Amino acid sequence: MQTQPEFLTLRRHLEQRIVGQSRLLDRLMVALLSGGHILLEGPPGLAKTTAVKALAGGVHARFQRIQFTPDLMPADITGSDVFNPKTGDFRFAPGPLFNEIVLADEINRAPPKVQSALLEAMEEHQVTIGGQSHALPDLFIVMATQNPLEQSGTYPLPEAQLDRFLLHVVIDYPDEEEELRILDLDRGMHFGEDKTDNNTRLSPATVLSARREVAEIHIEETLERYAVSIVAATRDPGKWLPDWHDAIRFGASPRATLAMVRAASAHAYLRGREYVIPDDVIEVAGDVLRHRIIPSFAARAKQLSSDDLIKGILKAIPVP
Repeated sequence: MQTQPEFLTLRRHLEQRIVGQSRLLDRLMVALLSGGHILLEGPPGLAKTTAVKALAGGVHARFQRIQFTPDLMPADITGSDVFNPKTGDFRFAPGPLFNEIVLADEINRAPPKVQSALLEAMEEHQVTIGGQSHALPDLFIVMATQNPLEQSGTYPLPEAQLDRFLLHVVIDYPDEEEELRILDLDRGMHFGEDKTDNNTRLSPATVLSARREVAEIHIEETLERYAVSIVAATRDPGKWLPDWHDAIRFGASPRATLAMVRAASAHAYLRGREYVIPDDVIEVAGDVLRHRIIPSFAARAKQLSSDDLIKGILKAIPVP
């Protein structure tokens, strides 16, 4: 837990920039500490992009924003081999994916070929061009955004790619008091002209050290079984909720169990504990499972969303 105080400083740095999105900041830090990718979904104007930029600045990591558009090509993000006429050979020119924190803005606007190229980077931490693999930075993490309001010209992310995201966070509007604080903050910074002091001392090397500390956070076997039961219940909800035996068309894979324990460990780390408690698992379960389950037609006919199903499962399974 030697690095934990520096992450608390990072959290205060983020709170200076982002108001009314405490849960978003928590999840960004959980993803950073877990080494997992995160998908942020919400209407425009909720500080998704600003939060990711602020996080990258606080970590002093190499950052790149990619605006995903329908005409984007895979080489635009991965890079490509470029012919050198002087030497007569090809030299690899790295693309924007070769940064430590990559913001994939409006990821669902990119065509399937681009999303496939991103899939290898997210899963293997490498890019293959011309039969040769190129390793991405150790810290490499994708923080993607998508807008649920505009569906025209978008390409829904395939289940295989959604499964690569550690967390899927749905962001809602701030309340009126929080919106008033946002207004005061903007006016206090002369409509964004002033720059926020960045007094964090975090570096990518510190984040990598913290990830090792998070991996050593203790978790009891009963809690591991609890996480397994939650994920298994998405594949067979009828075991705990007989009325919901046909409520989920596709449940979560074992990758979800791994993600849940990693995220719960990072959550415990941020709370200053060297061990995981049930509340850590419950806190992250929704964001871990939301994008990994598909409600059946019967569930949708009953107006049951993924979040409703997850809440029902958490309520049905006894907490150890």
